[in-house]
Amino acid sequence: MATIRDIAERAGVSLATVSRVLNYDETLNVSDITRKKVFEIAQELEYVTTKERKGKKPTLRIGIVKGYSDREEIEDTYYLFIRHSIEGILQEEKIEYLNIEKEEKDHKAKNLDGIIAIGGFTDKEVRRLVNTNSNIVFVDNCPEEGDYDCVVVDMKRAVKKALDYLTSLGHESIGFIGGRDYTEQGEIEDDIREKAYYKYMKSKDMLHEDFIRLGKFTPGSGYRLMKEILDNGRYPTAFFIANDSMAIGAYKAILEKGLKIPEDISIIGFNDISTAQYIVPPLTTMKIYTEFMSETAVQLLMERIKDERKISKKVIVPTKLIIRESCKALE
Repeated sequence: MATIRDIAERAGVSLATVSRVLNYDETLNVSDITRKKVFEIAQELEYVTTKERKGKKPTLRIGIVKGYSDREEIEDTYYLFIRHSIEGILQEEKIEYLNIEKEEKDHKAKNLDGIIAIGGFTDKEVRRLVNTNSNIVFVDNCPEEGDYDCVVVDMKRAVKKALDYLTSLGHESIGFIGGRDYTEQGEIEDDIREKAYYKYMKSKDMLHEDFIRLGKFTPGSGYRLMKEILDNGRYPTAFFIANDSMAIGAYKAILEKGLKIPEDISIIGFNDISTAQYIVPPLTTMKIYTEFMSETAVQLLMERIKDERKISKKVIVPTKLIIRESCKALE
């Protein structure tokens, strides 16, 4: 029986793309040629959708554990995209899954074949998860204690790409608006983007503390932090912003001040969420391949469960600079 993996390989697209095309997802941004190709290959391979496969019960049960709250997921849709992509793949593979809130993980993570843990977790939380189930894959997080399967983004290189692009446009005064995550105990978790920004700017002797603000990874925080800088009367010619949600808020603060993007201030975001290309002007950003991260996480977990792989794997996913209209070269 053909699977979406067979179709994806023949069509040269991702598993998630095949799933969304076959489910007639109108929000998917692919060409009509690609849609037609997927349908033609599915017909050629006599693919049968999940809904048409009757009489078979799921053979596996997977838990999706979120290291963040529902509110955080809504305000910063990066994790939402990852979770939805993982769910889509599991559905097409006829694998039962269960979403587990952070505070529920001890209660609901039992009697599962494996766990996909998305987001940040403390060392204590990691140990509790591993004690519950040894078949576990971490997404966007690689615990320092122990050897675990994980899928992460090459954040340091991504930040360097963003800042290299701004400096290539002649910008030497580059601000940073970022966020901090907090554990249940109120401890601050380090953000690689912030550290990489500091290291890069210091190496170029271009660091200006007055142009740096930290808050939460939300549009509201991006708005407030940008407004604080602009209200001081001095601002840099460009900003690197830690995620697109914050960048959207920063846009509002800039426009309210009577300034223009990119004529007065250039902006680079991070993640390339779906709305980034539709704001005015369209946002230049560092693209994270969330669908590929999701596919890789599921593949790693299946290797653990079905192939009984014991050696851990760490997959580092690259990023891509998506150049749109929010950055301008200095004259």
